[in-house]
Amino acid sequence: MSKIVIRRALISVSDKTGLIPFAKALAKLKIEIFSTGGTLKALNEAGVKALPVETLTGFPEILDGRVKTLHPKIHGGLLYRRDKKTHENQAREHGISAIDLLVVNLYPFESVTRDPKVEFETAIENIDIGGPSMLRSAAKNFEAVTVVCDPCDYSEVLEEMKHNGAAVSLEIRKKLALKVFERTSSYDRAIFQYLANRDKAKETGALPQTLELNYEKAIALRYGENPHQKAALYKPAAGLPELHFQKLHGKELSYNNFLDIEGTVEVLREFNQPAACVVKHTNPCGVAEGKTTAEALEYAIECDSMSAFGGILGVNQPCNKETAQAALDRLKFFEVFVAPSFLPAAFEILTKRPNLRLIATGPVDQGGAYDVRFMKSGILLQDRDRPIREHLEELKNNLKIVTKAKPTASEIEDLLFAWKCVKVVKSNAIVITQGRQTVGIGAGQMSRVDSVQIACQKAGYRTDGAFLASDAFFPMPDSIETASEYKIRAIIQPGGSVRDQDVIDACDRFGIAMVLTGERHFKH
Repeated sequence: MSKIVIRRALISVSDKTGLIPFAKALAKLKIEIFSTGGTLKALNEAGVKALPVETLTGFPEILDGRVKTLHPKIHGGLLYRRDKKTHENQAREHGISAIDLLVVNLYPFESVTRDPKVEFETAIENIDIGGPSMLRSAAKNFEAVTVVCDPCDYSEVLEEMKHNGAAVSLEIRKKLALKVFERTSSYDRAIFQYLANRDKAKETGALPQTLELNYEKAIALRYGENPHQKAALYKPAAGLPELHFQKLHGKELSYNNFLDIEGTVEVLREFNQPAACVVKHTNPCGVAEGKTTAEALEYAIECDSMSAFGGILGVNQPCNKETAQAALDRLKFFEVFVAPSFLPAAFEILTKRPNLRLIATGPVDQGGAYDVRFMKSGILLQDRDRPIREHLEELKNNLKIVTKAKPTASEIEDLLFAWKCVKVVKSNAIVITQGRQTVGIGAGQMSRVDSVQIACQKAGYRTDGAFLASDAFFPMPDSIETASEYKIRAIIQPGGSVRDQDVIDACDRFGIAMVLTGERHFKH
């Protein structure tokens, strides 16, 4: 049955994107349309002739709409085989009319339950029963029925019908059916996960008992980290959140660009005041606050201008003309600019560089509740490390000054800035700051004292009177000895080593103030 002419359609959709133009095109092709509830109302208000499903079933909607399409005349019209005489005879005997086209998308269960405050009853009422049932019936009988579960497919179906005498090819019908089974399976998984984890989620700090991940290929990339590696970007499947950013301009994004963009957002979400960063290989090489984003960006580039070359720039507030011009004036070459949005004047300036990728993130504090890492042996899941700005006052109240030298209130603020910066650097992480600007960063070393040495060498003369932050405790006093050689003024670190007292004693010998936070921000 390669060619089945569509004469009758049933349309029942929650997402009404593109519905009216699609339905009007069907009407022009003389397709008889049946519909339900809100979809029927929308069609009739738009002047599209559509009949209620009751005219097919002879039975009204009941139970507040819970039952309206669960009827033999609906499922019989979708399921009966047009190539079997016995099916034709039974359909005729029971007054079942063929439904050749089914257009259904489901109640928005996933988006509704994404809100942690959703009422349980609301979640339950957004479990679609009739929709998945009809979709499965139509998809099972794809040799005779065209089924559409995604508005993105409307145009393809119309093109097929226009060029094939109101028919859709078997190849397209099969492709659409496969999409249905993918959609209904992900929908069922979302319901299962919500119900299975709901009670568990009430426990403070509890992780989900079951973890269901469903992603679909979004972008085929030229290659991965290296040219000999194949790569693609997969995004959460239908009904789940889309990517957290949008490319507005420039060359296609690479595998490494995606990683660096995520790293940039992780830095920017730490700050409330105008802030900027330069990221290279997922690590910041410069972070700064300023009175304006333009000033912050200039300071961020100045932190390590050599490493900044070819990196990714980011600001935590909409990019204006002054910020855009500062980027172009201060850095000859950078690949990506990340901002919540780009104001028209800034966009005009930046797009003069045809290859520069402009990435709009929206609010930079967005992101999921968990960090997920894939291993060959399974999946690691953890709570996402919350931004320090979200619990800054609590952190301040719990700081312990453990040395004879006591930092002033102003110096505490400088130390806390350094603490925000070191949180987003790969461990072993050491960050040296002057005021609200990083001047030296040591990242990813196997030895913490090596990270201290690298950060100090990067900072050069700017270590004199500077502040040093360490993401985890110092295992021994050697790092303090190095810091004293470079005239570091004060240190902030978590504490918790069995040799904490030795480290504190070293600070006292050299007149360095030290503050313990009691929390670690190790980042592999």
